[in-house]
Amino acid sequence: MRDREFDFRDADFERIRRMIYEYAGISLNPGKRDMVYSRVARRLRQAGLNSFEAYLDRLEVDAEEWQHFVNSLTTNLTSFFREAHHFPVLSEHATRMHGSHRRTLRIWSAGCSTGEEPFSIAMTLIDTFGSWTPPVKILATDLDTQVVRHAAEGIYPMERIEKMPQNDVKRFFLRGKGSREGMVRVRPQVRELVTFESLNLLGPSWPLKEPFDAIFCRNVLIYFDKPTQYRLLSRFHPLLHPEGLLFVGHSESLAHASDLFRLQGKTVCVPVARGRP
Repeated sequence: MRDREFDFRDADFERIRRMIYEYAGISLNPGKRDMVYSRVARRLRQAGLNSFEAYLDRLEVDAEEWQHFVNSLTTNLTSFFREAHHFPVLSEHATRMHGSHRRTLRIWSAGCSTGEEPFSIAMTLIDTFGSWTPPVKILATDLDTQVVRHAAEGIYPMERIEKMPQNDVKRFFLRGKGSREGMVRVRPQVRELVTFESLNLLGPSWPLKEPFDAIFCRNVLIYFDKPTQYRLLSRFHPLLHPEGLLFVGHSESLAHASDLFRLQGKTVCVPVARGRP
């Protein structure tokens, strides 16, 4: 390995692992060391510091830099209609829930990244109800403040939608012109269905009260150890309607939380009734 720009000691790596775990519950395994160096080293350059120790000391007293630090270690990998099998399930569920309860449905995209997931949810429900104003409100949250701002704009390079049917592209996106050539923007009717907010899932409290009809928490649990996963799932449980659905990622198992959720379909779970395993 070539010489690194900054000395990166075992103590520095372990300190970073502890800090991000205590704040966000993210469990960094030893194999992430090179990734951590690369991402945090950028912050050293930005701050004009020459050692990880000095940078980590600064984090203890600099709230603004702390947010940059957290953002740098948050992986954001997503796409429109990722894990496509979930969206027909959502459509059927929304039709059933609205038919039974005749109210506005509430859906939460927890770990929304750059917005592709909540916008995919919105497009699905526009088609489900055959209306640009379906009876639904979508909350989209993420720990990374930068991606939340980007997501709210709804602007993406053309290649992000190249796998979508052209008819859907024409209906749901506007093509950029001039300086925006090669970019697309989600139509206002779709964006208006989604509210974006920054939220730390491991924070002491969530400003959420009303139950959700569906919660999407896909490919988020994999960043947490099992005890942290269980703690998070135990907070989701009372926020999900008794008939609601929890969507998780293809590599995520909830076997260790069988007292909270049971599998109903492919990575789709329902809450276990309160007071009964």
